[in-house]
Amino acid sequence: MFRSLGDPTRLAILRRLASGEARVVDLTGELGLAQSTVSKHLACLRDCDLIDYRAEGRQSFYALTRPELLDLLRSAEQVLAATGEAVVLCPVYGAPTGAGAGASA
Repeated sequence: MFRSLGDPTRLAILRRLASGEARVVDLTGELGLAQSTVSKHLACLRDCDLIDYRAEGRQSFYALTRPELLDLLRSAEQVLAATGEAVVLCPVYGAPTGAGAGASA
């Protein structure tokens, strides 16, 4: 789940869906992304059961399946705001596997 939340595009989609359901065409226009990009990220979020859709005629309306996800995102933003750049500057974060990062979380 956290890997699915680690992409800025998927976060933007989730933030948009927090304000209500949307179609792919709505998301492409509002986020300025290609239809194929939005569809790919929607598929990922659906695979994680974070969103779902309902069909109405030939249109699909996407919505959050877990409203409590917004609480998680708000909490994460608060933690990041409190820690400043510490996460970005962490010498272990993003280090290649086996590159002397021998610490475990």
